[in-house]
Amino acid sequence: MSDLLERLRTGLPAEALITDPDVTASYAHDMASFCEAGTPAVVVLPRTVEQVQHVMRTATELRVPVVPQGARTGLSGAANASDGCIVLSLVKMDRILEISPVDRIAVVEPGVINAVLSRAVNEHGLYYPPDPSSWETCTIGGNIGTASGGLCCVKYGVTAEYVLGLDVVLADGRLLTTGRRTAKGVAGYDLTRLFVGSEGSLGIVVKAVLALKPQPPQQLVLAAEFPSAAAACDAVCRIMERGHTPSLLELMDRTTVRAVNALASMGLPETTEALLLCAFDTPDPAADLAAVGALCTAAGATEVVPADNPAESELLLQARRMSLTALETVKSATMIDDVCVPRSQLGAMLEGTAAIAEEYGLTIGVCSHAGDGNTHPVVCFDHTDPDEYRRARESFDAIMALGLELGGTITGEHGVGVLKKEWLARELGETGIELQRGIKAAFDPLGLLNPGKLF
Repeated sequence: MSDLLERLRTGLPAEALITDPDVTASYAHDMASFCEAGTPAVVVLPRTVEQVQHVMRTATELRVPVVPQGARTGLSGAANASDGCIVLSLVKMDRILEISPVDRIAVVEPGVINAVLSRAVNEHGLYYPPDPSSWETCTIGGNIGTASGGLCCVKYGVTAEYVLGLDVVLADGRLLTTGRRTAKGVAGYDLTRLFVGSEGSLGIVVKAVLALKPQPPQQLVLAAEFPSAAAACDAVCRIMERGHTPSLLELMDRTTVRAVNALASMGLPETTEALLLCAFDTPDPAADLAAVGALCTAAGATEVVPADNPAESELLLQARRMSLTALETVKSATMIDDVCVPRSQLGAMLEGTAAIAEEYGLTIGVCSHAGDGNTHPVVCFDHTDPDEYRRARESFDAIMALGLELGGTITGEHGVGVLKKEWLARELGETGIELQRGIKAAFDPLGLLNPGKLF
């Protein structure tokens, strides 16, 4: 420990090192429930690429594991510390280095907050679409590490589609530049995409070149109430089948709606079994909403209410963004699934989840990026009750298994981390895991980067 600190101090300012155990403990885990977390030896908050390189060279020389972190808003334990590790927090590297309206790119450090970047590019008439629900606090580096999604993915896609190039500090301290600044580029293997979603297990992202889009018109939102989740999912299928391209298509079940109302008195309709939110940012959003409203009515909607203006629309979006936070208040603990299925199987996924909730005698609320088939079933339970905890754990696994049975994946945007290691092996199979471990070994032969995650 003393040797580690002494070597780190040779290349870092004093304020970049945190050793107080009461403080380092606060860096031990992200927001995932019931994921193992160790005790870090030290927390380092670098401000420069050179400082990150110094940390990695030191770690390699002394064979000390390194756990990269952003804002720790993740939900899979991917940022959890391991015993004796260096926690490398990138939150102080928070500069927007460049915004180019001509090239339609932004160049940023990993600690830039998603919402800060979004507002900065808006001032140039540009738009950075990825918008996780935690966008006011999560960092771009964290978004890249977990391949984050968000509410707008149905039209604009996920984080991976906006990362053009990266600067990455490798495990041995070398600096690797991947990708490009250009609109096109196919030179060599696509290492940029390889790092996106790697959860800090291959290298430390210290700079990113991000693609931007022209800022669209302000979107308008429609809210549709349904007598069942199946009817709402039918409406989703009708909307997509007819070729509509909403900027947002989100679903909240009755449990979620009630939780949001209890938390923030949003005035959402508590009698509905499922609330579908659909938005358009087209030149004539009212016409698009009218067309979608007719499809919702045909699918069995009992009420269809389009927002009159952007302010009303934003209130509805705020309600959706606070869904996970609201469900955390239902019981003393939650386990959050992140299962993505083909859109055509969305109804089966929600019906199956309801059956699992009944089988295990639990409250399970579901909010969903319905346009992507990405569901977030949230198991609410009393963590002080051993039997209820057991049932929660078993129901979580049952939901994961259901998603795979329906042709889906164990995670659409939250990542694997600690929480889903067992399920990653089931999804990828023996050959897939073997090849992924081989890639990990090529970048990190000593296994120092974020050990215990993914595999």
